[in-house]
Amino acid sequence: MSVIDLNCDMGEGFGVYTKGKDEEVLSYVTSANIACGFHAGDPMTMKKTVQMAAEKNVAIGAHPGLPDLAGFGRRKMDITPEDAYALTMYQTGALEAFAEAAGTSLQHVKPHGALYNMAATDASLAKTIAEAVRDAKGDVILYGLAGSELIKAGELAGVRTVSEVFADRTYQADGTLTPRTQEGAVIKDSEKALQQVNDMVFDQKVRTIDGEYIGIKAESVCIHGDNEEAIDFARFIRNALTDEGIKVTAPRSRR
Repeated sequence: MSVIDLNCDMGEGFGVYTKGKDEEVLSYVTSANIACGFHAGDPMTMKKTVQMAAEKNVAIGAHPGLPDLAGFGRRKMDITPEDAYALTMYQTGALEAFAEAAGTSLQHVKPHGALYNMAATDASLAKTIAEAVRDAKGDVILYGLAGSELIKAGELAGVRTVSEVFADRTYQADGTLTPRTQEGAVIKDSEKALQQVNDMVFDQKVRTIDGEYIGIKAESVCIHGDNEEAIDFARFIRNALTDEGIKVTAPRSRR
């Protein structure tokens, strides 16, 4: 792997509340997943975040989530595939409008939180999310957990996909992310995060929380913007990959 994308979840404040240090992180990442108002964000936050990303030539993606501000979109909800389609379509369209107003375009869609994890294992939800991405904008990329149902659904729907891996999350034996309710789900040490990234990018493997290695495909590395170490992680990982001869660039630049 000689090319990799580095992405981060952003725009996750709303109203008078701010979350994360988006402007600083944008100096190191190549793609931004911007909250669309359901799990976090609001129209003004979306507008400002899109403008900041555009100014720094960072590729813009919609980050649709479940309608759950109180739970930050990280609580599972009993939704139908039709719900998933509508939620994805609605939020993607809103973010796309801000991108076009800022003189840029939407590169990708990446579901957020519980919606992302549900679609990773639920083929029916994954199918309708992929179809919503295809129907909303045919040339937009779908980001999904590497090896997940969402990646499979995107490929079946004729949507370009990017297999995503995580610098700051641990993995289960089946390739899913360790639930945040479980101890050890989040990696807070930059050296451990870099080691995990190196394993995934260079060796196509990741060590699970149980200590075993499983295969994995890494096309984009995610750093969570709400992680207190986000800036340090982004800078450290970007510099380390570059030093190893890896080109860090957004998928849109590889077309």
